[in-house]
Amino acid sequence: MTISGRHALITGGLGTIGRAMAQKFIAAGAVVTVLDRPGSEPLEGAGWLGVDLNDLAAAEAAVARLDRPVDILINNAALILNKPHEEFSLQEYEDQVRVNSSAAFALTRACAAGMKTRQWGRIVNLTSITLNGQWDGYVPYVASKGAMLGLTKAFARELGRYGITVNAISPGAVVSEAEDRVFADRLQEFQDWVLKQQSLKSRVQPEDVADLAAFLCSDAARMISGQNIAIDGGW
Repeated sequence: MTISGRHALITGGLGTIGRAMAQKFIAAGAVVTVLDRPGSEPLEGAGWLGVDLNDLAAAEAAVARLDRPVDILINNAALILNKPHEEFSLQEYEDQVRVNSSAAFALTRACAAGMKTRQWGRIVNLTSITLNGQWDGYVPYVASKGAMLGLTKAFARELGRYGITVNAISPGAVVSEAEDRVFADRLQEFQDWVLKQQSLKSRVQPEDVADLAAFLCSDAARMISGQNIAIDGGW
């Protein structure tokens, strides 16, 4: 996995999946900067950017403040709420789209300039299994993840000529803190349902997603771009 010495910026790096990716990249010798909400506790071994991704201009400006250019960008940060569509406010919809996908556009644009100059870059966007249409109560979240898939395809085309790959990872139901929070009142029921849907009868772990991200960011994946790769236990 040839990511040693590369500088990786991971958004939402203090969440379950983000933290697993940051730790995987650090272990592989990458220089890691974690971007998460202001006031959060930094991750040991990683640089830190406290940024509210609701402020797109601030997100772009934060990249310019980094001590070294970004070689690898992981757009992982996401807001997620579960309730019927009529219960969402317009503000809640806009917040999820802004943080989950519009911020990825801003950060990709900010990081891609340097990647183009160096003729090398890796961008990974986190989409979602919810794009398969089998989940209720996630309309704003699914819309935002659909936008992430569109960004992946479009940026892969525009940036490929500069040696930059852009791919998406579509995690399934990953064991996470978010799962515990969203399904707190029916966690065992949810876990049983997940295993029933999967071909593989064990839960997807954050480390599984981290391993895939590390592969996509390595030279071993140099000819993979514009793809959305599911890691969902064979849903």
